[in-house]
Amino acid sequence: MAGPTTRVLALLELLQARGQLSGAEIAERLGVDRRTARRYISVLEDLGIPVTTEQGRYGGYKLVPGFKLPPLMFTEAEVRVITLALLAVREHNLLEGEVALASVQAKLERVMPAHLKAQVKAMDETIQLIPSRRSSIHQQLLQLTQATQACQVVSMVYRSPKGDTMQRRFDPYGLVFWSGNWYVGGFCHLRQALRSFRLDRLSDITRGDERFVRPANFDAARHLQESMYNAERCFPVSVLLHADMNSVTTYMSTATTCKSDMDGMFEQQEDGVLLTTSTDDYYWFAWWLAQLPFGFVIQSPDELKAALNEHIQRLLSAV
Repeated sequence: MAGPTTRVLALLELLQARGQLSGAEIAERLGVDRRTARRYISVLEDLGIPVTTEQGRYGGYKLVPGFKLPPLMFTEAEVRVITLALLAVREHNLLEGEVALASVQAKLERVMPAHLKAQVKAMDETIQLIPSRRSSIHQQLLQLTQATQACQVVSMVYRSPKGDTMQRRFDPYGLVFWSGNWYVGGFCHLRQALRSFRLDRLSDITRGDERFVRPANFDAARHLQESMYNAERCFPVSVLLHADMNSVTTYMSTATTCKSDMDGMFEQQEDGVLLTTSTDDYYWFAWWLAQLPFGFVIQSPDELKAALNEHIQRLLSAV
């Protein structure tokens, strides 16, 4: 059933489309009595909409001649922002279906002048974003954003990279989209510490009645990046970088916004800087090493050496 606000907006649309309507016609079309119809007219007047009243047998309500709500206007920069945002929503499966997306696009096209419509069409037909291959995380995103806003403790099931599952109680402080994935950061009751979880590894999320107080200075993005650098992963690696400590730390500081705790990863030696860390994916780490602006030698493990050799052979085959 439509609420009062919806009916007031519908009344405005009727007056703009029909010109003049009697109280009885308004009441019939909106499914209310005449007293309620008059109250809706008063609401429009309070909002500054110029409604005039004509008495008599053929009287009724109408808008002041010439009055029209101003059209929704966009600058070219705003059109680019909206178009790219809609592309991102579609390509990253942020909605369960495309009905809402198509509706938004249709509404925007109705109010845009011709030259902006052409620009939107050109962007839509020529720009592509690589879509996520993972399943949609729409429900996880919806539940966690609502829980974060309401400061509600959630129960959820977490699946580790190894496939193990575990029930968690969690205070969600904030969400971050990073490197193609959504993450939620907050307080894990099981570990009694701050943690970040990838949304596509979460399921059965339910919001409870218990509330929490979000730390005033918590930065979800910074916490996630620090977690990425400090996390204990499956496979330890050791690489000697042919560079001095200043060059390494300068490069790492400009390559990421996370600058803390890097001293534990790098150690100055006579013939270079030793990088000691861990990874969950040898092939990804080999790719990362190949991007470095200085030379290096892999000390361990052999699996990382094999992954790098495969990466090199793949590059050579393309030449």
